[in-house]
Amino acid sequence: MGGPLGFSEPRGRLPELSAKVLSQRLRELGERGLVSVERRRGFPVRTSYTLTGAGRALRPLLIELCATGEALLAATDRPETEARTPEP
Repeated sequence: MGGPLGFSEPRGRLPELSAKVLSQRLRELGERGLVSVERRRGFPVRTSYTLTGAGRALRPLLIELCATGEALLAATDRPETEARTPEP
């Protein structure tokens, strides 16, 4: 979640996501003010994406959400008597 990224960087990190869906999500994040989009003239046109302050503010929440999801997935791999909801 550092500096500007071209389209290919998040595309490479999310191979299961189609280019069409990624493009749509990036556009929606831009419309919501979470990502700034910069298009540079030339051929081909270069587009870069950068998190805005609001986007960076969501980082702690996303990290916690990811950790909780991983804990819940791990809990489903254990017998029912051992599975518990992760502590907040």
